[in-house]
Amino acid sequence: MLKDIVVSCSCSFSSSKLSRCVLFISLFFTFFLAMHTSAHRLQRVPNPGPAPAPTPKPKPGPSPGPAPEPAPPRAHNMTFPAIFAFGDSILDTGNNDYILTLIKADFLPYGMNFPDGVPTGRFCNGKIPSDFIADYLGVKPIVPAYLRPGLTKEDLLTGVSFASGGSGFDPLTPIVVSAIPMSKQLAYFQEYIEKVKGFVGKEKAEHIISQGLAIVVAGSDDLANTYYGEHLEEFLYDIDSYTTFMANSATSFAMQLYESGARKIGFIGISPIGCIPIQRTSRGGLRRKCAKELNFAAQLFNSKLSTSLNALAKTLQNTTLVYIDIYAAFDDMIQNPQKYGFDEIDRGCCGTGLFELGPLCNKFTSLLCKNVSSYMFWDSYHPTERAYKILSQKFVENDMGAFYER
Repeated sequence: MLKDIVVSCSCSFSSSKLSRCVLFISLFFTFFLAMHTSAHRLQRVPNPGPAPAPTPKPKPGPSPGPAPEPAPPRAHNMTFPAIFAFGDSILDTGNNDYILTLIKADFLPYGMNFPDGVPTGRFCNGKIPSDFIADYLGVKPIVPAYLRPGLTKEDLLTGVSFASGGSGFDPLTPIVVSAIPMSKQLAYFQEYIEKVKGFVGKEKAEHIISQGLAIVVAGSDDLANTYYGEHLEEFLYDIDSYTTFMANSATSFAMQLYESGARKIGFIGISPIGCIPIQRTSRGGLRRKCAKELNFAAQLFNSKLSTSLNALAKTLQNTTLVYIDIYAAFDDMIQNPQKYGFDEIDRGCCGTGLFELGPLCNKFTSLLCKNVSSYMFWDSYHPTERAYKILSQKFVENDMGAFYER
């Protein structure tokens, strides 16, 4: 019955979503004209290529300058043969490029700071956490998307990303935006395992899967879009029961990863999504404050996810299954931006920074900030490469201990 509800919801909302999309684009051009009144903050970048080294934003009087970049994480004796990424746009390295969806980032200025200035489908100006984590763990510098054509044997043996921008633990979330559901990501993972077996045999393949690191990041789109954005689930759930539903779905996904052979699994929680620029714009009032109800929902889900995963972990032998909190580190960046060298934490670098993301952040109409390294957010939803780098280093240094204990 729930499946029938989900399908009927997706059909009935398709035409209304198209109408909202047209209205949203119209509003964009209205905002575009208004942006000229504040052009002192922005500069036009007609065709951005690889960015030069960032320069500090000049300020009157003596300035300590931006905070120094943290040193690379300390190396450990244990190595991971591969990394596997699942979830949403935080870890999507380009899978959405190869499916029929509006949730894409395969055009400039996305990727302007990626090697060679090439847009790859990453929802960022450069690298994202899946890349940084793999690099810091000594696996490889860049994690390719599983759906990218022409993957080599080495690409596959060292891991890929199955994540899809717009996906979530609620099965309805990816249906609404035509993203890859978590169930399909798992099916791709099982297909991937068979390919690896064909390359190196069953025993070696099982070693790669069991000793590789599986990272899952999802849930933000469930709350920000499906529940609070489209209000598609509010007639079925209050926020307490909805976050329980999300946590149960995530725990089921963890169990399915285990049944597929994964033995080192980390679930990263939701950040303070009420503080991302687009939520400040839509829910923060005239002063664009953080949306408290979204932050409360994120913390509620994180608490339930942690409890559920810990309970499941006790039942799984020879397995490391952990919940990884990102909320505190992300919140610290927002509350203490100078500590990290950020000047802007409430708007994105692309456009006005108030609402642009995806197709609305493009090279034809984009006005970019002068110094992307001083911004915490790239578009109105996703952090900059520099913010991702800092968060990824914190993760590798502070949250990987459990994986090294076995």
